[in-house]
Amino acid sequence: MAIIKQFDKRSGITYVYDSKSYYDKVKKCSRAKRTLIGRLDPETGEIIPTDGRNKGAKSRSTEASPDIDMAKRIRQLEDENRQLKLQINALKKEIDRLNDSRCK
Repeated sequence: MAIIKQFDKRSGITYVYDSKSYYDKVKKCSRAKRTLIGRLDPETGEIIPTDGRNKGAKSRSTEASPDIDMAKRIRQLEDENRQLKLQINALKKEIDRLNDSRCK
C-alpha cells in the first residue's frame, strides 16, 4: 500500500491515491489498483477528501438520508406550493387594484 500523488495538467489539481499492488496471473505481471483519497491543497499541503465527482466530504454529510419519509416530504412540498400559489394570486389582485386606481 502506497500513497501516490498525481498532478492533472488540465485542471492544475494534484490528486492523492491509495495504490495497492497485486500480481496478475493472466497477464503475468504486477499491476496496481488505485483508490482516490482526495485532492491536495496547494497552500497547506493537506489532503481534502473527495469522492471523485467534484463533491467534497462536506456535501456527502449534508445529503438527504434514505430514512426520510418521502410521502411526508411530498406533502410538505405540496403545502408549500399551495401557499405560494395563494400568495401569487393575492399579489396579482393587488397589482390589478393598483393599476385600476392609477388609471382613474
